Amino acid sequence: MRIAFHTPLNVYDDGAISGDRRMARQLVAVLEGLGHVVEPVLAARDFMPTAESDRLTRHQHAATARAEAMLAHWRDGAPPPELWFTYHNYYKAPDLLGPAIVAQLRIPYVVAEASDAERRASGEWAAHTKIVRAGLSAADLHLHFTDRDRQGLEPWRSAHTALLELPPFIAFGNEPVMHAGDAAVPRLVTVAMMREGTKQNSYLSLARVLGRVADRPWTLTIIGDGRKRSEIEQAFGSLPAGRIQWRGAMPHDRVVAEMTAHDIFIWPGVREAYGLVYLEAQAVGLPIVAFDSGGVSATVRSGETALLAPEGDEAALAAALRRLLDDVALRSTMGTAARRFALGERNPAQAATILERGLAVAVANRAARSRSPRVEAR
Repeated sequence: MRIAFHTPLNVYDDGAISGDRRMARQLVAVLEGLGHVVEPVLAARDFMPTAESDRLTRHQHAATARAEAMLAHWRDGAPPPELWFTYHNYYKAPDLLGPAIVAQLRIPYVVAEASDAERRASGEWAAHTKIVRAGLSAADLHLHFTDRDRQGLEPWRSAHTALLELPPFIAFGNEPVMHAGDAAVPRLVTVAMMREGTKQNSYLSLARVLGRVADRPWTLTIIGDGRKRSEIEQAFGSLPAGRIQWRGAMPHDRVVAEMTAHDIFIWPGVREAYGLVYLEAQAVGLPIVAFDSGGVSATVRSGETALLAPEGDEAALAAALRRLLDDVALRSTMGTAARRFALGERNPAQAATILERGLAVAVANRAARSRSPRVEAR
């Protein structure tokens, strides 16, 4: 099939570094590997950090103009898509193109990683949420990466809208090298951008957790950079000298290589969507220490490849870290299981099997929807 691939949260392949951009590229690669022709939709980013009505109106007007231009292009003889695939549809980045275009072309509509929050249905984000929900109802298939997202999507499951789990997966050009082996002084590593919000909150939590285990020998390598670096560095200032190595940002292939020189991956992951970096760390054989927050649990096997603490319980997170610091055998066992899990179960081949089945479901649902023309958005 010819597939239009739309990313309202971020412009597809704009060169910026983020997990969602990488997942978008991975999805496209898997779809192409299945034999489909994937054409990224060249449209402006529809992320709206604030809820002003005039901002939404501007985005809607731009989307309407873009949709009309695309439809005119196809009417003039360009081959139209046979399926529309949107990656992300949530209140801050609603899909302003997909529902209108699939209605005009009468083609299947697939959405991956959509989310819905009842608390956004009233108040300043109500208009945005209404648009999101129209798209949720119009979709023939929702691919959810985490159980948290599934729960939000359940009200939209219907005879013509299916939900299918697509666990987070990771692709490597070459299989990563296994980590070098446990050091006498355990080497911790974390990888994250240094921006405000949940990332900064996770860094601040990490600094406090490390303060609770300062009596144990360890070092921590921090890979990442960003506009909040100064504040984040200050948060780690009370830790013993020489414990923290600041490596800054580095190319992705170097990040994976750097992780192989460590023994434990720790990142609190406060409200993390899921975090591909957890899969990368497991792929090189590192056990994970994190909060059971957001979608983190979708990327690990709790108790087998990772020790997860209740969200916000820094004492429990410190206890989990202390347990791995003190038990070399446990680190080795969990690291071996982590590599097996990441490479054997969370790979593009597994994703391809799910996507192939999902596209067939979407096509069937669209055909059934077409035979029931009175199906309406809620």
